[in-house]
Amino acid sequence: RYYGVEYIDGLLADLGVSSHHFDDETRGFSFRFEAPLDMRMNKRAGITAADILNDYDEERLADILYLYGELKQSRRIASTIVKARGQKTYKTTNDLLTTIEPFFQRAREKKDMAKMFQALRIEVNHEMDALKEMLMAATELLRPGGRLSVITYHSLEDRMVKNIMKSGNIEGKVKQDFFGRIETPFRLVNNKVITASNDEQERNPRSRSAKLRIAEKKANE
Repeated sequence: RYYGVEYIDGLLADLGVSSHHFDDETRGFSFRFEAPLDMRMNKRAGITAADILNDYDEERLADILYLYGELKQSRRIASTIVKARGQKTYKTTNDLLTTIEPFFQRAREKKDMAKMFQALRIEVNHEMDALKEMLMAATELLRPGGRLSVITYHSLEDRMVKNIMKSGNIEGKVKQDFFGRIETPFRLVNNKVITASNDEQERNPRSRSAKLRIAEKKANE
């Protein structure tokens, strides 16, 4: 709108978090560093990870850990966090790690800790709401024949992208016309999601979880 652009020919969205955030020891995005539990992309707005750990009730906290982190022990972890904060306020990453380390087996410790931090980061920054807003905006702004290409990194965001491309809505509710054709503004370019090759995975281990989906905007019918 600022430049007077009404429609676009294509949109490429890479939903991965910038390594700049993880490598900044002061932001609290990574369990590798002792840092304040912040995790805000925009440090001038919103709640912090510490606010969530100290203020959310047990049920809400457990739901976040399960939905955004896919942690199977989310209920037990949330219960332990709530009990521990009665003795000490959560301020730094080490405060959190001290509480949750007993839940993670050494073989999967780093992966599960990454899921824990991912869940808090998604909640702090309302990432799912931002993704929904972007996908709906793309639906309106793409010209007929325009391409929507999205790189996802975890199942929650991948499901939203797949739904919008296949059904035209975030929930994935399929609507059909009189002839049984699915009513959606998009046509899938790749029916099967594109994943990284073995060679690419060797060069960049982070690409192992990346999935690329591409859809083309249908002409007005």
